[in-house]
Amino acid sequence: MGEREKFDPILLDLPEQIATARLTLRPPRAGDGAKINAAIVESAKELAKWMPWARPTPAVRDTELWVRNSAVKYLARQDLNFSLYLKGTDTFIGSCGVPRMNWDVPMFEIGYWLRASQCGKGYMAEAVEAVKRFAIEHLKARRIEIRCDDRNVRSYRVAERAGFTLEGVLRSDARCTMDAAKLRDTRVYAFIPPTSGT
Repeated sequence: MGEREKFDPILLDLPEQIATARLTLRPPRAGDGAKINAAIVESAKELAKWMPWARPTPAVRDTELWVRNSAVKYLARQDLNFSLYLKGTDTFIGSCGVPRMNWDVPMFEIGYWLRASQCGKGYMAEAVEAVKRFAIEHLKARRIEIRCDDRNVRSYRVAERAGFTLEGVLRSDARCTMDAAKLRDTRVYAFIPPTSGT
């Protein structure tokens, strides 16, 4: 039996846009930095609690650099990040994507953040559900994870609403974002597609 042909994710044809009932999800594009940065600045107090990249609050130039690098990584299938827009508008409300992946399984981790003024409307659960379907249909995911700080109630409620199961809590597994002298616990949620097989 011959050796299995090596899979190269760069050959995957992936959508450049995903639509939900209320949102449009698309990879970041050059020039998006200013509008994304405005959302980060608006949400800085909340983001700084959980997101290391939000401390200190990035400047517009930093966000534009991230946007351009993110666009390149999407094409290379190394980081599949989507910007979230209210459907039919140019209003940026957050980010949801796949920052970590293991193509051998294949397993993917979903990460996300939402603009402070748009919280409490169910947008992120809608986006996570869309990215979960994207991972199953386009990436052939056998396992999808969401990991978050055990104290980040909003984040883990999104995972639960999107049908993820809490598999466990990793105790003292990372440094706290707000206080590096302290350790945090991490919740690990997973979704196993029912037709994944073995």
